[in-house]
Amino acid sequence: MDDQRDQMVASTSDQRTVNNVMRHAYRVLSDGEKAQMQRIKDDGLALWNFFDSIGSSRELSLAKTKIEEAVMWAVKHVTA
Repeated sequence: MDDQRDQMVASTSDQRTVNNVMRHAYRVLSDGEKAQMQRIKDDGLALWNFFDSIGSSRELSLAKTKIEEAVMWAVKHVTA
């Protein structure tokens, strides 16, 4: 696990291409865009964690998957 952690790059880092197989080039994000991306991910995680804390069901599993999808699309908007 430590080997994987050593290879991780923060999503707001300008070095985020080093461990991405599919996307070979990124544009440099402004500080404002980096803040937007961080907030999207933080808020998505907070909602995901809340849903995780209230129980377990197929419905909650679907809701958590949709949160992940929403975060992905919102981040794509910021980084496109």
